Amino acid sequence: MLTLNKEAFNKLTQDKQEKILHTAIVEFAEHGFDGANINKIAEKAGVSVGAMYKYFENKHDLYLMAVSVSVEKLKSVLNQVTSAKTDFLSTVEKIIRAIQVYSRENIYLTKLYNVMTTESDSKVIWQIVSQMEGVTAKLYASFIKEAQTNEEARTDIDPRYFAFFLDNLFILLQFSYTCEYYKERLKMFIDEDIFDHDDLLVEQLMKFVKGALYLKS
Repeated sequence: MLTLNKEAFNKLTQDKQEKILHTAIVEFAEHGFDGANINKIAEKAGVSVGAMYKYFENKHDLYLMAVSVSVEKLKSVLNQVTSAKTDFLSTVEKIIRAIQVYSRENIYLTKLYNVMTTESDSKVIWQIVSQMEGVTAKLYASFIKEAQTNEEARTDIDPRYFAFFLDNLFILLQFSYTCEYYKERLKMFIDEDIFDHDDLLVEQLMKFVKGALYLKS
């Protein structure tokens, strides 16, 4: 995780640290970087504004710290899924199911991810992309290369491109479980009760992925 806080933050209890970071995540997820107010974060976290600046140099560092928490959470979920050696399709299905659970249990972290994609500060965006996308880009490409080696996937595809396409599917799935626009969009395309049928969504998405890669049945 990025070290963006000052030493004073490390001296706080773990509960206090988590409360400050959770409050920051909620504020940034709801208002974005520009709209978030560090004074409100301090008030809701139960600390003074002066104390906040003893913990973090500025709002930018606090924002990136909140992003870092989100990234570490995602890494943890992916590590749990990929630690068990399974075939490509089984791994993809586990990731999809993990997304369904993770997105619902970490609504504000996922909303923050959505907000990050719209930020106009190029410096912030680059720091975010280098953290967030770096977690998945090489991972998915390596899965596809391994599937090709094991003759589970067609060999005339570029793993880098398909890793990008696959990750886009996963990102939209995350947003579809947490962000109102994407939730309504999913219901419009499929059905109002789509969120009551997780297994069916997994089944259909797996057929889509399998068909795209010409994987064996």
